[in-house]
Amino acid sequence: MSGERTTVLIADDQRVVREGLTMVLGLMPGVEIVGSARDGEEAIALVEQLQPDVVLMDLRMPRCDGVEATRRLTLSGAATKVVVLTTYADDHSVIQALRAGACGFLTKDAGSPEIGAALEAAKRGESAIDPAVQHHLVKAIARTAPLQWSPPDQAQLPDGLTPREAAVLALIAEGLSNAEIAERLTVTETTVKSHINHLYGKTGARDRAQAVAYAYRHGLAPGSQEPR
Repeated sequence: MSGERTTVLIADDQRVVREGLTMVLGLMPGVEIVGSARDGEEAIALVEQLQPDVVLMDLRMPRCDGVEATRRLTLSGAATKVVVLTTYADDHSVIQALRAGACGFLTKDAGSPEIGAALEAAKRGESAIDPAVQHHLVKAIARTAPLQWSPPDQAQLPDGLTPREAAVLALIAEGLSNAEIAERLTVTETTVKSHINHLYGKTGARDRAQAVAYAYRHGLAPGSQEPR
């Protein structure tokens, strides 16, 4: 660590984890543990009160999980950085945490040197991604690559479809659920359902299978032929 101290708040719902991290990290030069939180709500309150440099944030916690707490801290404009430290390193957890504003992501297999380096990087405003989870990030990016495809202009769309309805149709053709479509488009599931109902009415599709067939038939699915 550098000569300047880094103040850290630990957020984890397991007492043994909080106490263990406090003990281990408290022995590291340049690190000062200023507090600990049992869930996201408490973490947000303590960040406002203590203004630490970094929150070491677990993901799965009661009341308010780590992703939501990170999102709220980011939206609040707090200077505190978030480094996720979690057992869960699946694609969804990684991408959700980073989208929420976390600048680091570590698994609980990480040792104190890796955690210390991540804390220092976060304080500098840099990213710190555990090599053990980097492949999940690569997979997540690769999975979203079809978003580079965009539907034709509205004038080229069949049956009066709007560009947003065509985008929803394309994601249905990719096999995404309503929840996944909502996440991709940053809208609510209710909005997605509304778009689906409208496009069903315009295309005459009665279900997702018919909608997928329509998308490929009219060139509205990524990788399909150009519209006729």
